[in-house]
Amino acid sequence: MIAPASRRIVRFSLTSADPASLSVFYRDALGFVPLGTERVPAARYGAAGHASVHQLGLGAQEIELVGFEQPGRPYPAHRTSHDSWFQHLALVARDIDAAYARLSGAAGWRPISRGDGPVVLPASSGGVSAFKFRDPEGHPLELLAFPADRAPPPWSGLPRADGPLIGIDHSAIVAADVQASLAFYARHGFEPSGGSENAGPAQETLDGADGVTVSVRALSRPAAPPHLELLGYRIPSVRRGCDADRPAPQDVACSRTILSGSGTPSHDPDGHAILFDATPG
Repeated sequence: MIAPASRRIVRFSLTSADPASLSVFYRDALGFVPLGTERVPAARYGAAGHASVHQLGLGAQEIELVGFEQPGRPYPAHRTSHDSWFQHLALVARDIDAAYARLSGAAGWRPISRGDGPVVLPASSGGVSAFKFRDPEGHPLELLAFPADRAPPPWSGLPRADGPLIGIDHSAIVAADVQASLAFYARHGFEPSGGSENAGPAQETLDGADGVTVSVRALSRPAAPPHLELLGYRIPSVRRGCDADRPAPQDVACSRTILSGSGTPSHDPDGHAILFDATPG
């Protein structure tokens, strides 16, 4: 058993209607490297039957695309960046213009952000350049580039890579009640490591919403990236569905954070899933 304080994020897991096709998008549009596929009992994810798992890497970080024999619902078209289902992956770019150009040459994705490309946030919001979008199945993603003189230590060395994207910095999760979510993740060993209050025209452009005011709280581990971030939207208010409307494991909107060690699968106050991987290493 690994103590909560020693756990690390092993990978992020996304339900996919067609993981084979979606993995091609991640490879061609974003530079992910296929790491293998396997067929596993779907009970691993709380579902019946079997699941096809496609593993992908970007730099030192990993994701998996999981397709179920008994598929669920597609990602709802009306969901927003301030919806309680929202959980995105922030992909670090060493050259965000090149990353956006590569993405623009791919088919099937659609923007969340307004405008024609990445937006630069003010210094009070970290001074990062960013662009939010959805993959062909609706999963939200973000291109993220740090200012050259303000990159966090894990990214300040600009790891070598074949493409403009070099890794996954974090997964950002909308939280209707930030304090409740902080308490939940603290039980899994995550500690607050910074934050900001984001508002203004650039944030509105990034989120594709009007009048945005959002509290961002970073939750980190002693280990290397990725980490988690909580997004507490005050304007617009967080859109919360009823419990019965939350994504089931087979639904495309279901994303999971997978931690090292053994533990009981659980959900945070907004329904985002936590699973465990006891594999050594």
